[in-house]
Amino acid sequence: MSTYVYGIAAADHPALPDGMEGVGKPALPVRTVTAGGLAAIVSDAPENLRPKRRDLLAHQNVLSEAGGGGTVLPMRFGSVADDDRAVATALEQRAEHYTERLRALHDSVEYNVKVQHDEEAVLHVVMAEHPDVRELAQRNRAAGGGSHEDRLRLGEAVATAVQQREARDAEEVRAALEPHAQDVSPGPESSGWITNLSFLVHRGSSEHLLQAVEEARKASPHLVFSVNGPLPPYSFVEPAPAARAGG
Repeated sequence: MSTYVYGIAAADHPALPDGMEGVGKPALPVRTVTAGGLAAIVSDAPENLRPKRRDLLAHQNVLSEAGGGGTVLPMRFGSVADDDRAVATALEQRAEHYTERLRALHDSVEYNVKVQHDEEAVLHVVMAEHPDVRELAQRNRAAGGGSHEDRLRLGEAVATAVQQREARDAEEVRAALEPHAQDVSPGPESSGWITNLSFLVHRGSSEHLLQAVEEARKASPHLVFSVNGPLPPYSFVEPAPAARAGG
């Protein structure tokens, strides 16, 4: 039977599961696997595991319950090892690393910040910053829209200016927020977002990061911020070598 891994804690963690239920339908009982002075919070892995809401919430609940008593290194949803023996082997082999991570992430949480442009607002910014683009737009407007070539030229000029602004805004957002975090982890790039960053902050000082976000939002009305947190510090933990995605 494969083993589903929720997270890793110190072996003497005071809130390790007792009668807790995890993923699966029916929900599978949660247990621990100990080795190397560490405890992996695990359960049997259900067959055909998929990221359904029920199981996502169950994964999060196990981490929240265990995290209430101290630091837990969270594994991402879908982390599955071959069996308990493979989990124990990973704990032994990576004991030094996981112990260091537990110390580094003590009482810390993650906030994910994504930023995108308000399309209409950023066009006003671009036109204000680029007189040549503004002049081209005015000429086209005066000519009833301009020729096909003129419209293409304007579109390319605007796209280039917006891309330049995206890069600049991404750098400025990171520079504004990074001083208020212990660490920063870039998230995967995706269309629509000019930046996707996860910030590690001490649980008791997260208001400083949130205030910096609010100040950046006010200073740059053409930016739209999406903030998610506090979260377990997923982006700051290496997955266990024995873990593999899926069931």
